[in-house]
Amino acid sequence: MTFEERGQYITLLCLQHQKGSLNEKTIRLSIGNVSVDVLSKFTKDENGNFYNERLNTEIEKRSAFVDSRRENGSKGGRPKKPNGLPSAKPNGKPKKNLPINVNENEIIDYFINNGYSKELAKKFYLHYQPDWKDANGKVVKDWKKKAQVVWFKEENKQVKRFDPSNPNQMIY
Repeated sequence: MTFEERGQYITLLCLQHQKGSLNEKTIRLSIGNVSVDVLSKFTKDENGNFYNERLNTEIEKRSAFVDSRRENGSKGGRPKKPNGLPSAKPNGKPKKNLPINVNENEIIDYFINNGYSKELAKKFYLHYQPDWKDANGKVVKDWKKKAQVVWFKEENKQVKRFDPSNPNQMIY
């Protein structure tokens, strides 16, 4: 459909929703000359009026839903639990801002494996202990990411040296 035809179609759907089936005179007065493509989206009933079958189905579904809500409301709505709390669960899980559980040795191993010193790892660990909050007071949820972004800087990296006693191993 062209933009004009879409506009005609939407206008006719709105009119049908508000007034029911539409006769040819109402259609012509509302949108002027109606496109054949637009008119093909409507079915003619026994009285010669036009209606869109899908819109009728949606109107019926909505009406049934509203009736079911009205009926439930007349019964008093959703029953409450005996302790006075609502019976429904909240939509989302509450966020937990609990400190992470990590030990110092795990951090030291991670730092060394990435080319940083044991001393820097200890400094990192002591900096965030005991509550694992950053400088802004936010809980550190991913300590590895925090180490990479904040602590793993080129100037902190250890210099690799060759170990003459063991040619296959580097010394930091």
